[in-house]
Amino acid sequence: MTTAPAMARTRTLPVWVRGILELLLILALWVLYSLARLLADTSMQPAIDRANDLLHIEQLIGIEWELPLNELFSDHRTIGLVGSYWYATLHYVVTAAVLIWLWRLGADRYGPARRALVIATLLGLLTYLFMPTAPPRFISGYVDVLSLHAADGWWGADASAPRGVGGLTNELAAFPSLHAGWALWVALVLHVYATRKWIRVLGWVYAIGTSVVIVGTGNHWVIDAVVGWLVVLIAWVTANALGRVSLRLPRRATGERAEREEPAGA
Repeated sequence: MTTAPAMARTRTLPVWVRGILELLLILALWVLYSLARLLADTSMQPAIDRANDLLHIEQLIGIEWELPLNELFSDHRTIGLVGSYWYATLHYVVTAAVLIWLWRLGADRYGPARRALVIATLLGLLTYLFMPTAPPRFISGYVDVLSLHAADGWWGADASAPRGVGGLTNELAAFPSLHAGWALWVALVLHVYATRKWIRVLGWVYAIGTSVVIVGTGNHWVIDAVVGWLVVLIAWVTANALGRVSLRLPRRATGERAEREEPAGA
């Protein structure tokens, strides 16, 4: 939650100024993502080796579901096409829509949720920088479903990037999956703040559906989705803890001032 003094300072700014500041924050995250892409090791063999290590872990714990899901999406054109549009579009559209909705609800709801999203994104970017990992579509035996349907969409053959700008995307940013993580963030936000049950249910359907899509299209391993969810849960708990700390600090400061002023008034 946002403290009363912080909210008061924020409300002194015009709405359009606060909106610009939020857009600048989003731009800063995009710049950080771009820097991570440029600074990360792009050597393919180490990234493939990490992917095989993740696959081995999946085999040990029994969650190696990539191949049957990938076959489902690649063998059925309708499923593959819907999954491609889902992967390339909803990740941005739904997240942005929920952020705007939270903004309209007020700072006490928008602030903590946005803080959690930023923390999760930064954790993901750090992992991309130090652990570049190849997605299944770079491994023999898996199909790049988005590439199959590139002629029917607005994306090119380089992941979900628009045609002609494939060089702007980090194709080794598989672990953890921020697609899955951001979708879980949406589900958590709707679960906490939405008043209608069907909207809360829709949020969880979206989160689970996104996890299925990212694996089925060959863009992520199952463990990428699991760790992406874990990253968001850690960020959510951290953001709420920071909010509680910020609430306590002004109260202590106020108490200290009162103690100092009491003798003077006696």
